[in-house]
Amino acid sequence: MKVAVYHSTDPHSVQVGKNLKNLLIQNEIEIDDDQPNIVVTIGGDGTLLSAIQKYMSIIKEVRFVGVHTGHLGFYTDWRDYELEDLVKALKSDGGAEVGYPLLDIKVSHTDSTTTEYKAINESTLRKLSGTLVADVLIGDNLFERFRGDGVCISTPTGSTAYNRSVGGAIVHPRLEVLQMAEIASINNRVFRTVGASLIMAPNETITIRPVQNYHRTYNFTADRIDLLDKNVKEVHYSIASQKVKFLKYRHTGFWNRVRNSFIGNIDEV
Repeated sequence: MKVAVYHSTDPHSVQVGKNLKNLLIQNEIEIDDDQPNIVVTIGGDGTLLSAIQKYMSIIKEVRFVGVHTGHLGFYTDWRDYELEDLVKALKSDGGAEVGYPLLDIKVSHTDSTTTEYKAINESTLRKLSGTLVADVLIGDNLFERFRGDGVCISTPTGSTAYNRSVGGAIVHPRLEVLQMAEIASINNRVFRTVGASLIMAPNETITIRPVQNYHRTYNFTADRIDLLDKNVKEVHYSIASQKVKFLKYRHTGFWNRVRNSFIGNIDEV
């Protein structure tokens, strides 16, 4: 077993990372930040998203486990005072895992170049100012011409993130689907959109094609990636063949995560 420790930059997370490394060494567990089998993230959900991007090239070979050092994270199963228990669990690891779908994203530019990204949560396309006008294609078929602030394409696990804040549905990750939620769409006597989030079957795709007559600078995001781009021709979304794998022991069930994140203990209500 080779373990990487990936922490955020706040002083407490840095110290927890040092403590964990010491425990790993004491228990004769190899630390390898380049080619690990397991990545332990220390911080919050943002730290885990950054770690996933760092190890995307070996995503098929690595499993993740999160330690949160602040507020309860959606992806993090362990607390910063449980490091000894975590190390014991690592030593007895039998390879159990749970996989979450990834979003496959291809951005085509007006200069004929293409850039590819992957995301475990969501991707958005917005305008820095003014209205985004874009054709929405499901598969090869035009579905609607969107006008509004932007669109959010999410995975099931990402359905609880930005997607939820713009009115999207919460989807269990065993349903390997895409979801598109509109961000402040314009609906009046002249312009019409469906006005609701769309959930696509696993084999379906979504393409967002900005209308070039309305060309301005676009803000494109994919999890923690945040870019400005003046040359977006279209953005193509599908479910990736790879999954993000998490260690299954002590892994909190999805609906328990949703309850813990948004409702809390029933006795507190």
